[in-house]
Amino acid sequence: MNILIYLVVAAVIGWVASEIMHDRASLLIYIVVAVIGAFLAGYFLTPILHVGTINDAINVSTMLVTLLGAVIVIAIVHLFRRRI
Repeated sequence: MNILIYLVVAAVIGWVASEIMHDRASLLIYIVVAVIGAFLAGYFLTPILHVGTINDAINVSTMLVTLLGAVIVIAIVHLFRRRI
């Protein structure tokens, strides 16, 4: 897979996740959130939903699973920000 396409897709998914969670960040943070979300979704959601993440292939179902993982990552970050 072309790394440039992966980073662009990750940036878009991270941006959409931050829009859903009403969180503003930089482009680098969007990419990091999407990549971490993809790994977490691959670990926790793939066995449940039987769908891969953008680490496997880039299509609509994998992007939705990665988006769900990114939203969960942002929610966890929000939880820790409020406690500190």
